[in-house]
Amino acid sequence: MQIHDRPLSERVFHALAFEILAIGISAPLAAWITGHGLFDMGVLTAVVATIAVLWNMLYNWLFDRLQARVGFDRTYGIRVAHAFGFEGGLILIAIPFVAWWLHISIWQALLLDIGFVLFYLPYGFLFNLGYDKIRQNLIAAD
Repeated sequence: MQIHDRPLSERVFHALAFEILAIGISAPLAAWITGHGLFDMGVLTAVVATIAVLWNMLYNWLFDRLQARVGFDRTYGIRVAHAFGFEGGLILIAIPFVAWWLHISIWQALLLDIGFVLFYLPYGFLFNLGYDKIRQNLIAAD
């Protein structure tokens, strides 16, 4: 089975495993770094992860619709714009919640979000690298 032929059940498992492990690592780390309680950071990371998943689905649907209407190719430049658009939208959606939940300023919430981005970039790379390796080994064992 090719990587792009994954069934929906595997895609759901992959997304849930990614988010649950990320929350399990990032919430205690963020609580330790910021001095906020583990419960507060756990709720925060779970809510922002949920927002990110929902935003990802909406954003990619809108992006696909725009591509169908305008007819552009997904070049590297378009993919960079896509990534910045996703992150920019997520910031606009999540930062007010972060500020409200932790009783901090928008500026402090933005700095905290930058910290999460610095966590998620290498985490996402390493998680997916490991997931693909484990998946490859499981398929080879069948």
